[in-house]
Amino acid sequence: MAPPKKDTEALTVRLPREMIEAIDDRRRLEKDLPTRPEMIRRALVQWLENTTPSDNH
Repeated sequence: MAPPKKDTEALTVRLPREMIEAIDDRRRLEKDLPTRPEMIRRALVQWLENTTPSDNH
């Protein structure tokens, strides 16, 4: 899946090497081998779908 082309904004995030390695390990399990940014987008979408604002308090 390509990143959205409109109504987007670049976001730079620094992550610990261990987290990057975990993301890479997880994305290798996907059938389409998403890029790191795409895997992070998928994880965020899943997290947003599975949590509610009250879950954070």
